[in-house]
Amino acid sequence: MKLKLSLCNEVLQPLPFERQCALAASQGYTGLELAPFTLADDPSTLDEAAARRFRATAHDHGLAISSLHWLLVKPAGLSLVTTDAALRQRTLELLKRLIGFAAACGAQVLVHGSPAQRSPGAGQTVEDAQARLEGALAQLAPHAAAAGVVYCLEPLSPVETPVVNTVAQAAAIVDRIASPALRTMLDVSAASQAESEPVHEVLARFLASGHIAHVQLNDRNRRGPGQGDTDQAPVLRVLHDAGYSGWMAVEPFDYVPDGPGCAASSAAHVRGLWKALP
Repeated sequence: MKLKLSLCNEVLQPLPFERQCALAASQGYTGLELAPFTLADDPSTLDEAAARRFRATAHDHGLAISSLHWLLVKPAGLSLVTTDAALRQRTLELLKRLIGFAAACGAQVLVHGSPAQRSPGAGQTVEDAQARLEGALAQLAPHAAAAGVVYCLEPLSPVETPVVNTVAQAAAIVDRIASPALRTMLDVSAASQAESEPVHEVLARFLASGHIAHVQLNDRNRRGPGQGDTDQAPVLRVLHDAGYSGWMAVEPFDYVPDGPGCAASSAAHVRGLWKALP
């Protein structure tokens, strides 16, 4: 079984995109997970022509564009749960545009984390925010289906947001919407903080149920895999034994010693663990 290892490209900022591709490829990655805010100051300007350019540059270095994430960092002030109907619609329109952009990049998955843009505002309950988020996802799912991509709701730690913290909570929303284009995913760092069970057991259960379409590898301390005490080996074992065919994206938040150094050590750690699997 082939290891499909992707690097979240913001780790290599502020390098130009072509240099990001060259460096990631030299470190053993086979894909890049793109954060739209790293590609344009206003991601609403990203169109299919731009997608084709990014895709071609990545391919020139032997890389695929695996996925998109950090979808709502820019422009500032977006929200899917706001009571401001115009702002909510503007946020939805950007996400629809990014779905098309992802498909044109050749990406298979979009990861919807964006904690600030789904957290309740002043006077708003968690229940109301979650209901509005669910309604937005129900609107986005047909667009993802038409584009041939999978839109993943990402469970995040309670430190980041009170809205959808566990894979089970995300899976319940996926089941209610019941679109093949809407699934969930697992981020090792967030799951290490939010789940009551060992991360690999959660992963095994929701892989078997078909809910999980993407995995992000990192440490509970928010550094790269291998840079803390979170054992990645059981996670990789589950993915291997399940015949998981999706991408594993390295997503650190704290870059030690720096972005390129963190990317290199993370890739080496994951590839070493993968190679050691029988």
